[in-house]
Amino acid sequence: MPMLIDVTDAGDPRLVDYVGLRDAQLRRPEVSRFIAEGVKIIERAFAAGCTPRSLLLQPRWLPGLRELIDAWPDVPVYLASEALIERVSGFHVHRGALGSFDRPRETGWDELLAGRRLIVCEDTVDHANLGAIIRVAAGLGWDGVLVSPGSADPLYRRAVKASMGSSLALPWRRMASDSDLQRLRDAGFTLVASTLAPGAVDLAGLEPPAKTALLLGTEGQGLSDAWSAAADRHVTIPMAAGVDSLNVATAAAILAYALRP
Repeated sequence: MPMLIDVTDAGDPRLVDYVGLRDAQLRRPEVSRFIAEGVKIIERAFAAGCTPRSLLLQPRWLPGLRELIDAWPDVPVYLASEALIERVSGFHVHRGALGSFDRPRETGWDELLAGRRLIVCEDTVDHANLGAIIRVAAGLGWDGVLVSPGSADPLYRRAVKASMGSSLALPWRRMASDSDLQRLRDAGFTLVASTLAPGAVDLAGLEPPAKTALLLGTEGQGLSDAWSAAADRHVTIPMAAGVDSLNVATAAAILAYALRP
């Protein structure tokens, strides 16, 4: 039988995994858990093989999740009102369903380097943007995503939600330093920089390399000089007069489609 527990006190210590989900401390990659927000993301976390710690739900979600819950009878399922869930988490949970899962290990280098298409993000700090980029990579058949040390956490709640759970299934890992760009080149990848810099070729004129590592810059300044200098090729998306750039996730979608396998 599943472990169903009614909760009426926002201070219940058993809900510690869900307290203050807006807090910056939960955005650090060393946190040992991640939070799945919404029934669909909870289902995808289970499907990806993630190990559940507990669920915090409005009772109305029980029937739809019952099969998954029954398969994990030792995992507590806390049932609470929408108002109580909001008080505990510190934000409005639109659909009143949260799940706490053990954080899975990042993908090993061998698996990533065996692929043919990787997106590499330099200091992408907005979790929604990073989640959207991962969703693009998954949707367009790319093999994985790498994030720089200064990038957002792909398993922070908002990133997981923006990726629609793709960050739980698509291979990804955090780079140790900029020197990992050379690791990609040594594995046969051509480093393609997305940039507005003079000399960049029009996307329409670039033939996709056999193995492509697409470099995307931070939301404000784009790629750093160091990453741009490290690239083998520089590509730009033609823009209409008066518009100087696109959101990084939008640019990722255009570039990943054009350079797709």
